Amino acid sequence: AILPYDQYMHRFAAYFQQGNMESNGKYVDRNGNVVDYQTGPIIWGEPGTNGQHAFYQLIHQGTKMVPCDFIAPAITHNPLSDHHQKLLSNFFAQTEALAFGKSREVVEQEYRDQGKDPATLDYVVPFKVFEGNRPTNSILLREITPFSLGALIALYEHKIFTQGVILNIFTFDQWGV
Repeated sequence: AILPYDQYMHRFAAYFQQGNMESNGKYVDRNGNVVDYQTGPIIWGEPGTNGQHAFYQLIHQGTKMVPCDFIAPAITHNPLSDHHQKLLSNFFAQTEALAFGKSREVVEQEYRDQGKDPATLDYVVPFKVFEGNRPTNSILLREITPFSLGALIALYEHKIFTQGVILNIFTFDQWGV
């Protein structure tokens, strides 16, 4: 998943969804032989808080491992009150939670601190605990500029090309379309 924490990058994930899945979505190798391994990883994403209310449950607690790239600028082009600080706090909190999870002990303490009925604790805990150890990359740009956006695009295009080399497929041709 590609998860930019800046509205100016709201189409970034879709751009690389097309770039990666169409470029590396092949079933034959460079010699024309049918492959017996998965090619073309599924790429998707949304701007941070939009995705949070759409699919972050799957990322945190689902049975499918979803590697995630979190992308954010340190400096925003749209400084509205403390909005950007809150976005960055969310950016860091999500990656920390995915890395380290939330233990039973932490959930129990939160439950007590909130003054909730201890009799329901055993029922609630399994739904609030998550293991962590989910793979993420945190990409923090100083700010989004033509140069930094170009560098980020080049990084992802290089990743697509490198995947094609490893998978022994012709990246960037699209004969099947």
